[in-house]
Amino acid sequence: ARATGPYSLITQQPLGGKARFGGQRFGEMEVWALEAYGAAYNLQELLTVKSDDVEGRTKIYESMVKGKNTLEAGTPASFDVLAKEIEGLGLTLKLEKEPL
Repeated sequence: ARATGPYSLITQQPLGGKARFGGQRFGEMEVWALEAYGAAYNLQELLTVKSDDVEGRTKIYESMVKGKNTLEAGTPASFDVLAKEIEGLGLTLKLEKEPL
């Protein structure tokens, strides 16, 4: 996860490695640690906006320019890749959004 730098064309996730100005890996155990501390907003930001949520990145940038303080996470690009792989197996994936 990181705030600036290049992203992968397929998954829209930050590239890895220092030579390619890559992001810091945020693994499963790190996610568990933040969950244990109750840092839900930090976790949401790291796993969406600072990772592969292209729409959310755009919204965050616009809110910073306008001076507003909002975090609206969208659907991560890696989820779209997973959905296409599931469809490639001949399975149907249907999402239903409930208002929060």
